[in-house]
Amino acid sequence: MLKIGVLGAGHLGKIHIRIILELNEYFEFVGFFDPNEENSNEVVDEFSIKRFDTIESLLEEVDCVDIVTPTLTHFDCASKALRKSKHVFIEKPVTETVDEAKILIELSHEAGVKVQVGHVERFNPAFQAALPYFDSPMFIETHRLAQFNPRGTDVPVVLDLMIHDLDVILSVVKSGVKRISASGVAVISDTPDIANARIEFDNGCVANLTASRISMKNMRKSRFFQQDAYISVDFLENEIEVVSMQDVEGESGPFDMVFNMGEGKPVKKILFDKPDITPTNAIKDELFTFYQSIVNDTTPIVSIEDGYLALSVAQKIVDKLKSASSQNLSNK
Repeated sequence: MLKIGVLGAGHLGKIHIRIILELNEYFEFVGFFDPNEENSNEVVDEFSIKRFDTIESLLEEVDCVDIVTPTLTHFDCASKALRKSKHVFIEKPVTETVDEAKILIELSHEAGVKVQVGHVERFNPAFQAALPYFDSPMFIETHRLAQFNPRGTDVPVVLDLMIHDLDVILSVVKSGVKRISASGVAVISDTPDIANARIEFDNGCVANLTASRISMKNMRKSRFFQQDAYISVDFLENEIEVVSMQDVEGESGPFDMVFNMGEGKPVKKILFDKPDITPTNAIKDELFTFYQSIVNDTTPIVSIEDGYLALSVAQKIVDKLKSASSQNLSNK
């Protein structure tokens, strides 16, 4: 059993605390640290758990930490933990800057510990069910739309929402990024609240991503197009749809949707598949795999290198948005 502490007791931190307490076969919950008195008092009252006065005092008592603090503090919290050779689970985005993420990678290697980044959509049951169907997608389209919530406006919408889809895409497309273009509009906050990015990969794949935090309804849907197949993943409703084309062997069935592709080409039929999805708790799954990576000495499913890659692409998109905004202002 691993001794674990939580840094951050805000909205998401409380969820993590509750789940870790449920994973009591694997984790011994030691306590938490949060500088906010109101948050801390609520958590102590609700869960009857120990509050530490400093990060340093908590680190002395644990094997690993779960960092669920604002992004601006990720680097400070994680670097302190790594310098004490503690295993680290850290929410996305891994850090505020790419340079900070590089330093954390170096510290984790020096300490010889595991670091997992909380890109929770990798554990979404719909995405997990879709994994066997992926075979070199060449066009991907994602929409991640959310109703406005002031809690996420401390970072650009790219780092708040779009980064989820960036991590998913980068895990599926095993190729380097060739070119990025982006556009966005700041409607409510000081940074773009709605953004679109187009990513071209070295292997020819193109991904078109849209993220918004000022929408009338929530949507988290991705579509993957590949040779002879289309896979739709609904991260919000936990559903997938697979439309594939297969060569017709022998006589086609009376209800088959058959297409004659032209002279000299095989006749194809369309297959529709909507696999049943078993609901799961994605946060519980990611925290359990963090535990497994430590006790089995394996690479976390979402490693710190994965977190760094998603952040670096996200930052390039943010830079493109800033450049476009500056150019628009200069043209006025």
